Amino acid sequence: MSSSQTSKLTAAEKARVERNKRNALLLKQSRITKRTLKDLSDDVDSKVKRAPIEKDTGAGFFLEELDGVTSTNKVTKQEFLTVTHEPGPVIEVDNLFCEECGKEFLDSYLYSKFDQPVCDKCRDEEKHTLITKTDAKNSYLLKDEDFDKREPALKYIVRKNPHNPKWGDMKLYLHSQIWKRVLEIWGSEEKLQEAKEERDKNREKSKHKKFDKKLKELRMSVRSSLWRKDLSGHQHEYEEEIYDEEEDSYSKTCTTCGHIWSYEKM
Repeated sequence: MSSSQTSKLTAAEKARVERNKRNALLLKQSRITKRTLKDLSDDVDSKVKRAPIEKDTGAGFFLEELDGVTSTNKVTKQEFLTVTHEPGPVIEVDNLFCEECGKEFLDSYLYSKFDQPVCDKCRDEEKHTLITKTDAKNSYLLKDEDFDKREPALKYIVRKNPHNPKWGDMKLYLHSQIWKRVLEIWGSEEKLQEAKEERDKNREKSKHKKFDKKLKELRMSVRSSLWRKDLSGHQHEYEEEIYDEEEDSYSKTCTTCGHIWSYEKM
């Protein structure tokens, strides 16, 4: 199998390939062990010598017979070949069990794409919905590191944006896995709701501050447009400054011409 074909295999198929390799290696080692024992037996046969035994024939001479087998170290062949065989390897198949129906299965769409142990028969489009990364961040106050840096990293599939193909691709996550990650971060749905309410309050405060700032800038621009520089050589002599709490501004009045100078302090 080429490297390009191996890269296209799913996680379950890769696991099956690794199991087959491991089982083949165990079977090969078992055969090597049997072959080694056979070679050892043949070696014993070549080294064992039969001791001749003299037998009285009753006819005035003794007859030598090979009765019994004796080795050079006084150990019989039968004793030497007494070997305790280890039981053969147990080949196990790591099949999966569906968390919905409890039945065994080898592979499925949800398992290959999201590592979710659910068989294809139990796959439900309403229950096993997908959610984009942007929606998950906005709805559940998740950060980028909550998706890929927090262990285990969440798996996703990539799809073209249906609103505009020129926009970036969308990352789709399994909604049930996103919700599990939300509970890990916030602890409960109630705490998540409190955090969302606090976020909405901060957003409202930020809007008011921006509005007040723009209104103040508008007032200052109107005041500056109404003021005209006196080119007649008159020098204003202002009284002490007066602070206006409602306008959050200061003003001085000229004692001679009555000109009012309004300004703000940073």
